Amino acid sequence: MTNEDQKEQNPRRFQGPGGTPGGTELFFGGLALAIIGGYLIMDRVKVTGGSGYWGWWGDNTFGLTLIPLIIGIVLLFFNSKSMAGWILAGGGLLIIFAGIIASLRIYFERTSLFNTILMFTLFAAGLGLMARSLKSKA
Repeated sequence: MTNEDQKEQNPRRFQGPGGTPGGTELFFGGLALAIIGGYLIMDRVKVTGGSGYWGWWGDNTFGLTLIPLIIGIVLLFFNSKSMAGWILAGGGLLIIFAGIIASLRIYFERTSLFNTILMFTLFAAGLGLMARSLKSKA
């Protein structure tokens, strides 16, 4: 049996999202709705910094979070293969980034009820259409 005969017996062609027949238009239509709804929602969300650094163990304790990072960097300059140095430096960076994220304040800006319903409806309808496109039509 030649390669040509195998292609004719088992044609592999695109069947649609999730390997089901059809649904491509539904998927891309849903994706467009979800992107538009998601954009409109995120456009109304404002992110601001908190009132300074976080206070995990009291007021103004940001300096304490630098200690593991500094010790880790010192150990890495002394011996770049030091496992303790890598753990302390990486852990120190994680603590700093976690503190920055924890100090953010996220607000949903004032908007009308109609706009809020429209934004969330577009987003939910898009997700629903994308999920429906994965379902077999048969």
